[in-house]
Amino acid sequence: MMFRILPHVLWVVLLSCPLFAGGSLANRRAPGFSLPDTTGKQHDPQDYRGKVILLDFMQTGCPSCKALTATLEQLKAKFGSQIQVLSVVVPPDTLDTVQRYIKEQGVSSPVLFDCGQMTASYLRITPQNPKVHFPHLFLIDSEGFIRNDYGHSDLQGAAVNARTLAAEIERILAGGTTKKR
Repeated sequence: MMFRILPHVLWVVLLSCPLFAGGSLANRRAPGFSLPDTTGKQHDPQDYRGKVILLDFMQTGCPSCKALTATLEQLKAKFGSQIQVLSVVVPPDTLDTVQRYIKEQGVSSPVLFDCGQMTASYLRITPQNPKVHFPHLFLIDSEGFIRNDYGHSDLQGAAVNARTLAAEIERILAGGTTKKR
């Protein structure tokens, strides 16, 4: 699904955050952030140092996002405290839509609310590229570096599944490298 950020919100975002050059963010330090979850608790990637972070940009009405959510729940069950799953939503998702999604999908990880700035920094939103395609997943290693960047097209069909992601997580946890995009 596509979500178009409102022009006035986009300009605020663009003026308040650094923009990244084209190309994948893999092999770069993950941009920092602090975002609230459904209870108001703030989440910062620094809080999860030492763990592999699966950072999922999603929308509650997106069928592909629901499939990815199921995959992420499988990975969380498999790896337990070695990983942290963080899902991020932007407007028009609200507290009500997210709470309903959490209940219906059995989500056990935090779902974070972003007004667009953090999303723009990760997804490289520009006036020339104002569209966001959901879902989008970043695999961040235990030292805070992006090890893989799975765009919307990567997450369609069977190209990326629980087995593929589990193998990458196992390599990172073992201190090995993953195929970097």
